[in-house]
Amino acid sequence: MINVSIIGCTGYVGQELLRIALSHEKINITHLISKSFAGQMLSKVYKNYFKDYDKKLEAMDIDLICKDSDVVFTCLPHGTSAEVVLKLFDKGVKVIDLSGDFRYDDVNVYEQWYKTKHNAKELIEKAVYGLSEVYEDKVKTADLVGNPGCYTTCSILPILPLINNKLIDFNNIIIDAKSGVSGAGRNESLALSFSEQHDNFKAYGLATHRHTSEIEQELSKAAGRQIAISFTPHLLPIKRGILATTYCNLKGEVKRQDVIDAYKVYKDKPFINVLNEGLPEIKHVAGSNNLIIGFKIDERLNRIIVVSVIDNLVKGAAGQAIQNMNIMFGLKETEGLNLVGWYL
Repeated sequence: MINVSIIGCTGYVGQELLRIALSHEKINITHLISKSFAGQMLSKVYKNYFKDYDKKLEAMDIDLICKDSDVVFTCLPHGTSAEVVLKLFDKGVKVIDLSGDFRYDDVNVYEQWYKTKHNAKELIEKAVYGLSEVYEDKVKTADLVGNPGCYTTCSILPILPLINNKLIDFNNIIIDAKSGVSGAGRNESLALSFSEQHDNFKAYGLATHRHTSEIEQELSKAAGRQIAISFTPHLLPIKRGILATTYCNLKGEVKRQDVIDAYKVYKDKPFINVLNEGLPEIKHVAGSNNLIIGFKIDERLNRIIVVSVIDNLVKGAAGQAIQNMNIMFGLKETEGLNLVGWYL
């Protein structure tokens, strides 16, 4: 059994992580940490946890957590997370961090986009970017994994094969993405209230969203040169799910079969499905750890339009974190994650 602790377990990502972990046959939950609800039972915060699933929430005790844990998941805000991860790492426990603090190769990029100083710069070089389908070999031996962002997972994976096979122009890549409200976390905000969101649809973070830099980092590494993208996120009046529509100009005469062949890199990846026809929808993946990709070549404009969907709380956060844990501990990658999309 793998002894697991979750720090920040009462946020949406933390509770989704716990929900999945409780069904994982190789996981033993040792500590659930919550600053706001320490000392209370989990069922006081989330009524779906009762009887054998109910557990007591604890205050932070780094020594105790490390003593009892093989791996710790940190589901904390950026900045705060780095400070905690540094303490955990120094005591030799493996960490999977779900904030943005350990996703970057260059700390200067992080500080520029997050508008804050990094509190554990010495760990940047030790962290592995946890995009499971791309960095599996590195994740296997990692002691610290920076779990990717939700928008980034839904955007990077569909574009990488097109870049690696030089099918697209590296300039003028446009990503138009829409996310459910849970992507903003569990907090009281007028902008996220029912009356503000219901029957509404809006763009936000134009040209400034932090995930832009994370997507650019990974696409640039694949291209072998700096890539700048235009990324626009939108807020959908739904609870969960992301749909990203990406526009790329093709290089020369690219046929549909060329694209299909490029996507064959994912044929053995259990959580990625590339459609032969049709386009994916959010309800096809909600509640699952799956990413579905569909595409259309616009011959008139010599452009490819790629549509990709994930559940932002699962493949975009908690599910991918469990996937990384499975890889780190030599388990079957799908362990605890054979989740069919809810559809309804």
